[in-house]
Amino acid sequence: MVIHYKCPNCGDDMVFDSESGMLSCPSCARQDPIESFPEENVQTFFSEDEAKEYHCNNCGAVILTEAETTATTCGFCGAGVVLGDRLSGKLAPAKVIPFTISKEEAIQAFRKWCKNGRLTPKGFMTADRIKGITGIYVPFWLYDLNSRAKVKAVGTTVREYTSGDYIVTETKYYDVYRDIDLHYVKVPVDASEKMNDELMDKLEPYDYGLLKKFKMPYLAGYIAEKYNYDDQDLLPRVKQKIKEYTDTYIRSTISGYSSVRYESKQIDTQKKHADYVLLPVWMVYYDYEKTEHTFAMNGQTGKVVGKPPISVGKVATWFGGIAGGVFITLKLISWMIVGELW
Repeated sequence: MVIHYKCPNCGDDMVFDSESGMLSCPSCARQDPIESFPEENVQTFFSEDEAKEYHCNNCGAVILTEAETTATTCGFCGAGVVLGDRLSGKLAPAKVIPFTISKEEAIQAFRKWCKNGRLTPKGFMTADRIKGITGIYVPFWLYDLNSRAKVKAVGTTVREYTSGDYIVTETKYYDVYRDIDLHYVKVPVDASEKMNDELMDKLEPYDYGLLKKFKMPYLAGYIAEKYNYDDQDLLPRVKQKIKEYTDTYIRSTISGYSSVRYESKQIDTQKKHADYVLLPVWMVYYDYEKTEHTFAMNGQTGKVVGKPPISVGKVATWFGGIAGGVFITLKLISWMIVGELW
């Protein structure tokens, strides 16, 4: 099933505008709120092959997509289409954070980010080799979790004091027990097999207060993916993701001791709820010295993550500057000591 959103004025295909939050026509500049867009202008067409092949109603071209794609653009006429049958039933997202950064704003933000790279090669910092930039709604699961932690440990305090001719070290031992109830809300884990998990994790945080009830027009003009993994598949990963925070919190409750030795630590984490949501990501493909570098940008905040190339010369200069500074500091200290001796 292919869905087009036709402009009531001129009949051109409308796309979601990140600045206004409305459906916008690139031809006549008409804008319509998503909530009140006329149903008679939503054109739906069913395809015989629901797996990978669809047909663009504008030009008749065959749209070949991977099974995970839920929104795309026609490679021939550029029309934005939503594959509605892949967004129904269990495949329907509960909520979405719409793009708030346009493609032009994303390009400018990426260029600015490149110029801030102190150790990147000079040619990379010009940011004029953007090979491509794609707006993608990435599938995530947002988990609400409850962790019950039962901890048994031994804490010690050490005190030294002088008694006559002796230096006495006094060590006291304490039994420590903790029964902790922790609640985590909206912990995100990306559910796409294609996306790099490390990049997606580093894009956080999103402002989940701006989550909106999912409506298909938000996807018009962008690419969107459906999840490859359900919430049960990713439960071990989200448990591992919060493990560090849980351990840090437990340690924060055991303070005032010289040392702490854990005898047992039982942490039981249960899923309370999980929502399937779509989050906005700009994928930037940058060509430098015949190598393509991939970066990701949070489509809501503009945060950029990725691994830029490093200039060996700049790194050597930077370390040389540090070494030179340390050498000068040591010489000054040496001069001051010698001066005092004389």
